[in-house]
Amino acid sequence: MPSDAAPDQSAADGYLQRAHLLAELGRYDEGIGELTALIATEPAHVPALTMLARMHLAAGRPAEALAATEAAVEKATAGPEAVPALVARGFALLDLEHWKPAAATADEILARAPGDAYAQRSAAAILSASRNGQAALDAAWRGVELAQDEPEAHLVLGLVAVRLQLFDLAERAYREALRLDPELGDAGQDVGVARLERRRYAETLEHLTALADLPVARPDPARTVDDGIRRLLLSVAGWSLLASVLVAALAPASSGASRLFAVLAVAGTAVLLRRAATWRPGLREAMSRGLVVPVYAAAAAVLLLLVYALVGGPLPLVGAITASVVAGFTAFARR
Repeated sequence: MPSDAAPDQSAADGYLQRAHLLAELGRYDEGIGELTALIATEPAHVPALTMLARMHLAAGRPAEALAATEAAVEKATAGPEAVPALVARGFALLDLEHWKPAAATADEILARAPGDAYAQRSAAAILSASRNGQAALDAAWRGVELAQDEPEAHLVLGLVAVRLQLFDLAERAYREALRLDPELGDAGQDVGVARLERRRYAETLEHLTALADLPVARPDPARTVDDGIRRLLLSVAGWSLLASVLVAALAPASSGASRLFAVLAVAGTAVLLRRAATWRPGLREAMSRGLVVPVYAAAAAVLLLLVYALVGGPLPLVGAITASVVAGFTAFARR
């Protein structure tokens, strides 16, 4: 039974949710702090230990990740509950270049969950990097058979195939992964832990296929940049529109409260744009290829919200709503 000091389930869920949100913002140290607080009162909390390991991996700390996975595996049951922790252990061992223990971990994953697609493709990826061979290919095919509609399964099959120099199979698998999820070309830009495996697989496969000179591994750079900017514009336009409508709804009841909310909305937009290095270099090129209207409209929507926060009045709000709609529609039309 848990000790009196252990948090209840709702409190534990709160720690996990905050840690996850912080990780998706790239604030790994703060997320690790939330998990450490939970583990201090509930040392056998396997999901928290596993997320801690994944967060250390995302932050580039494989030694710390390995320590967390060992604790998670030790406290997990003998069945498939430990698979996510074992996967994190395998990745940590690969990053530390401990090839034999990584391969042994992959074998354990395969034994624990023979009917689980995530376990099969994860073990295949670890085996491919640590030992390679037919076992990795068999596990990758098994992962595809168990989850034919999951792009990660085909991504791993392509990864294993290119390492085995089965280039035709690698190209077909990667094309199928892209068909299922066209945004896989940008997976290397992801942060956080929710798509940790996807990010690792995509980065590795792109590197290996570039070395093998497979054309499918290199999507059109201009299209990739344009798609990234377009998605960012859609996010800014959607957020600005929602914020403008809420501010307008608050205005009749309290002008001060609505103006304060407008300030918070502008701050929220700044959070969306926090990683300028990922979009600013391609902004001018994207504008030259037809995205100039949504760029200026999205900027106008945010600026008009700020004007309303400073001086009030209905005109800035009407302008912000109009500019948000224009930015959203014109960006969407550029798909």
